[in-house]
Amino acid sequence: MLPDALQSEAGAITRVAGIEVGHFTETRRPTGCTVVLARAGAVAGVDVRGAAPGTRETDLLHPSNVVEQVHAVLLAGGSAFGLDAASGVMRWLDEREIGIQVGPARVPLVPAAVLFDLPLGDPRIRPDAPAGYAACEAASREAPAEGCVGAGTGAVVGKIFGFDRAMKGGIGSASITVDGVTVGAIVACNALGDVIDPDTGRLLAGSRNDDGHTLRDTRRALLRGEEAKPMLAGSNTTIGVIATDAVLTKVQASRLATVGHDGLARAINPVHTQSDGDTLFALATGASGRTLGMMTLGTMAAEVTARAVVRAIAAARGVTLGALHLPAAGEL
Repeated sequence: MLPDALQSEAGAITRVAGIEVGHFTETRRPTGCTVVLARAGAVAGVDVRGAAPGTRETDLLHPSNVVEQVHAVLLAGGSAFGLDAASGVMRWLDEREIGIQVGPARVPLVPAAVLFDLPLGDPRIRPDAPAGYAACEAASREAPAEGCVGAGTGAVVGKIFGFDRAMKGGIGSASITVDGVTVGAIVACNALGDVIDPDTGRLLAGSRNDDGHTLRDTRRALLRGEEAKPMLAGSNTTIGVIATDAVLTKVQASRLATVGHDGLARAINPVHTQSDGDTLFALATGASGRTLGMMTLGTMAAEVTARAVVRAIAAARGVTLGALHLPAAGEL
């Protein structure tokens, strides 16, 4: 369960002025996508730390490149196939004349990242352009649903000692406000490693022992010399978006994404592995009209990222597919 302190202070990324979130959850198998909209535009950055990412339009977010703002970021299941859902987000934005003016046309730019959830059910079913469009249609300023919805629907954690010993992951959100400036995050956790409560060090979910009811503690198991099971590159990944209403430059937005990975490292172990594609985007709407120092904003970004991971696991629900049962944290 979520620690009481985090439950009461959790917030959501939609508390950031100018941010909306929508989910599409596939009903035919566990997969889906999540869109983070910034209709008025947001200065954007990204940091890709995992060695096996699946991404779209990340190069344009480098501080040395000319594009300053985007209007949406997509998170999706379906591995590389899920990137197709970004086309649906583009169509939704285009119909509303939202995008970057390029000569006679407006071009919506939709950076995206995907996670690998193909082992759960029929892998031919994955998020597509209509799914991305539907996520936009569902977007609102309300606190987004958490757990096994949207991009977190097919998320699984703790696969390092075998998929049959893993547990259910999900998607979660959190926010913090300091001196009138808000930083929020939404994170879909499909990590290879374990998930830990960073405040107490308690294991929440991850690889289970052979009894199926207790946690192995991956960090200690690896240090004891236990060998990880062979794992395909890219078959894991934690992806997310950090957003703030602070006024930031593109360089500062990129730094916010970088520091956000500190939050992943606090809540996931191991993280940023050769089999994970861990990617965080950062969006700055500037809606507050002010900023805080980057030291404070970075601390807030890491904190909400860690909290969002914990909430993703706390809100997850177990899934049974044939003989395979992947329990949620609340079942242990």
